[in-house]
Amino acid sequence: MTKVAIVYYSSTGHGTRMAEELRKGAEEAGAEVRVRHVRETVPPEQFADNPAWTANYEATKDLPEAAPEDVDWADAVIFGSPTRYSSVASQFQTFIDSLGGLWGEGKLQDKTYTCFTSSMTEHGGQEATLQVMLRFAVHFGGILVPPGYTDPVKFEEGNPYGTSHTTGPQNSDELDEATVKALHHQAHRLVQVTDKLLTGD
Repeated sequence: MTKVAIVYYSSTGHGTRMAEELRKGAEEAGAEVRVRHVRETVPPEQFADNPAWTANYEATKDLPEAAPEDVDWADAVIFGSPTRYSSVASQFQTFIDSLGGLWGEGKLQDKTYTCFTSSMTEHGGQEATLQVMLRFAVHFGGILVPPGYTDPVKFEEGNPYGTSHTTGPQNSDELDEATVKALHHQAHRLVQVTDKLLTGD
């Protein structure tokens, strides 16, 4: 059974919902899945006036936090971060920086990697952020499994580098149907490719 680690940071909850859909998709494809959120480093009092951020913090603070061991455990890794000025959030970057020991031991190589993101606007740096995460995997010696245009849903959702969600200025909590389908397809594809690599079929 392919082991999948979904490692993500989310402030206002969109990434949390995307990670849940990816979990469903990976389990549908027959994988064993760990979902791990990256620890919040901003003190809660600093986002107390942001209801969405506070709600997501309260909903996830007691859940298992991402640790290097989760990436070591996995055969396949799904990284997720919101877009911050065309790059990943600082919290997610800090987690990546914690993987140096595993990288030095060669324990991050030959795994499969894919990624997801969200931003307020469609052209808010989504592709650039996904490329940053894919570059992390390149440095690891990982095997990139982007969704590409491998399913009709990708022509609706539109991002070949990884699934991306646009929240809009209203900060919509809802994932539209195309995004949910794209997340499931991405997870299915990752598991299927990893299965083939593990079994040699």
